[in-house]
Amino acid sequence: MEKIILKTEDGVALAVHVFIPEESNHKVLLINSATGVKQQIYFSFAQFFAEKGFTVITYDYAGIGLSKPLKMKKFNASMRTWGAKDFKTLTNYIQKNFSTYKKYCLGHSVGALILGMNQDAEIFDEFFFVGTQNAFVGNLKWRTKMEAYFGFGVAQPLFTELLGYFPANWFGLGESLPKNCAYDWRTLILNKKSTNRLLDKIEDYSKKLTQKVFVIRAEDDVWLTEKGVRSLLEDTYPNLKPTYRIVKTSESEKGEIGHVNFFRSYNKKLWEIILKELVNE
Repeated sequence: MEKIILKTEDGVALAVHVFIPEESNHKVLLINSATGVKQQIYFSFAQFFAEKGFTVITYDYAGIGLSKPLKMKKFNASMRTWGAKDFKTLTNYIQKNFSTYKKYCLGHSVGALILGMNQDAEIFDEFFFVGTQNAFVGNLKWRTKMEAYFGFGVAQPLFTELLGYFPANWFGLGESLPKNCAYDWRTLILNKKSTNRLLDKIEDYSKKLTQKVFVIRAEDDVWLTEKGVRSLLEDTYPNLKPTYRIVKTSESEKGEIGHVNFFRSYNKKLWEIILKELVNE
């Protein structure tokens, strides 16, 4: 594993880790993280694939983990800049350093939603979506829907305005978020257009993506519904070619997967699902 720092076009430093295999199969896998999830969560997963010959790249978006500024207040990152600038910085790096490799991108949660914000998402041969959907509250189940209305309708804007950033960790929602990331997340939840509403605000390349995508959803992920997942593929990425895979809790060693735990080392055997698709691609 090699740590490097890449600079976005506007000079923001992104912390990146490159997992280099002993014997390369000339395939590179980029991991786009979930909202507020530090890249370390994916290290065991990345090492597993590096041992199989893949070059794997993880990174923290601006404002998250090792890419966090000294002061979050007034830091201008948004989910839109995560896609248009941060993700773009990584695709530039891949094209420069791995031009002859087959290229894959795994988008976890928001990591899939930002693909349409970067024209260079077209460089990838196939995508993997894990735990992602159009997260509009209307697509959620009743209990989660009530939590979303209160959390994103009341608590999130209140604390974000008071502090100048959203202390997501107070609510068990991962790393604290820059103000505009918090409001973009609120849009994903409360606006019926969800991801498409964010894409309305920037250059939208989502309809130009025509690759295969392997879509994984855990049956115990309370924040995901089939309706939301289908909406993402039908309304946001209608030209991708999806294959759907529901992962049952019985397939997990601990009987739990949820929104993040697919990437925990105790669920290592689940990683074979993605490996099999990559090997057979």
